[in-house]
Amino acid sequence: MRALEYVATVTAKAGGRTLPLGGVALPNRRLVLRWLRRQALRLADAHGRYLPPAAPWLGARDVRPVAFHGSDAPEALRAWAGDHGSQDHAMSALESGHPALLTVVDPFVGLSVTLGGWPVDLCGWVAEASVNHAVRPRTEGE
Repeated sequence: MRALEYVATVTAKAGGRTLPLGGVALPNRRLVLRWLRRQALRLADAHGRYLPPAAPWLGARDVRPVAFHGSDAPEALRAWAGDHGSQDHAMSALESGHPALLTVVDPFVGLSVTLGGWPVDLCGWVAEASVNHAVRPRTEGE
């Protein structure tokens, strides 16, 4: 059996409280990005609709749904999941031992959702997490 070398999680923060929506430990960074992309698309696609069923691969559990009130956050999740440059950047971050983070904000209710993946080396992750490595989606006019 291969060691689980990476962790991926999705959290939501609103009103000063952080709620874990789900997470998984995986053996390599490609599976981490695959899981994070799936979660981004599931959360985006569930905006105003029924959430698709959980994925059966690797026994990885999908995250709990989030009710977004605007379309900015779902569109940012969808854009990140489909952008090869963003995926390459995240892969490079993981390969170099840094976390790969994406935070999207629903400004209507002050909700932020963060998708993150990092190597299991928690000591290195704690130091890197103190530096803001979050990827902020571009908005019009930037």
